[in-house]
Amino acid sequence: MREVDLAIVGAGPAGLFAAYYAGFRGLSTAVIDALPEPGGQVTAMYPEKMIFDVAGFPGIRGRDLVANLVEQAAQFSPDYLLGVRAEKLSYVEERPVLGLADGTELRCGAVLITGGLGSFTARPLPAAENFDGEGVLFFVPHLADLAGHDVVIVGGGDSAFDWALALQPIAKSVTLVHRRDKFRAHASTVARVQALPIGIVVNAEVTRLRGDTRVTGVDVAVRGGEVRTLAADTVVAALGFTADLGPLAGWGLELSKRHILVDSTTATNLPRVFAAGDISEYSGKVRLIAVGFGEAATAVNNAAVIIDPAAHLFPGHSSDNG
Repeated sequence: MREVDLAIVGAGPAGLFAAYYAGFRGLSTAVIDALPEPGGQVTAMYPEKMIFDVAGFPGIRGRDLVANLVEQAAQFSPDYLLGVRAEKLSYVEERPVLGLADGTELRCGAVLITGGLGSFTARPLPAAENFDGEGVLFFVPHLADLAGHDVVIVGGGDSAFDWALALQPIAKSVTLVHRRDKFRAHASTVARVQALPIGIVVNAEVTRLRGDTRVTGVDVAVRGGEVRTLAADTVVAALGFTADLGPLAGWGLELSKRHILVDSTTATNLPRVFAAGDISEYSGKVRLIAVGFGEAATAVNNAAVIIDPAAHLFPGHSSDNG
């Protein structure tokens, strides 16, 4: 059984900042995430998207924000346990013990859950169910990989329109296909896409992917009976995702739908277990990365005095250390 002061479940932005702040407070940390690399939803879903509501950055690309957070935490050498899920929570002598899917057990001074949406799975593209070739993506980790491609994006939400905007300057062509003529994306984003040379096919569905080892085109059925064939080297299925708490739902946490209820200290109903970021819930909650950073610091400071009752709740400002 391994010992750690603070186990952080979730390696998204809130979890990474918590790893830094816990190190600043002199706590040893382990950061656990089922995904194979840090960054959570930002890395998995919009690494190339610009983020505009993080304090101090007029705009920062998702992957750059994650890289900065990892660098910030690195000065305190957190232990990353990636590609493995936190499965069980128990207690030994009033201290939490986390059981991981690979058999690892962590005896913790406290646990901080920063799991964002929990486990999330991309909604499938029905036309791709029997297609075994390459060229179907649910997220675009590296925009440059699609340079010069004919890209067909399926969906009508923010992700679909964001990918269309990001890919238009580098792709050979971009066509967006949506099953309705109304979009869920922000109106300003829709207007920007409509002003660019991006094809938009509405009241339509992709019914077939062409090609053997790789996508070469798609058949699109338009309401009214017309079928169009579009050139495509890559299909981006931006149809959203389903999310659930996974094993966390069985830990005995007080929940509101798929969110964990916390008090003003970010403490849950379980002893020595805190939650911060998008996964937590309280009256007046606002789900922003910036808010998650503040909640992470609040959680770490309150966990610190439970781990060491002689510690102070507020340790002073980091700038005091020069």
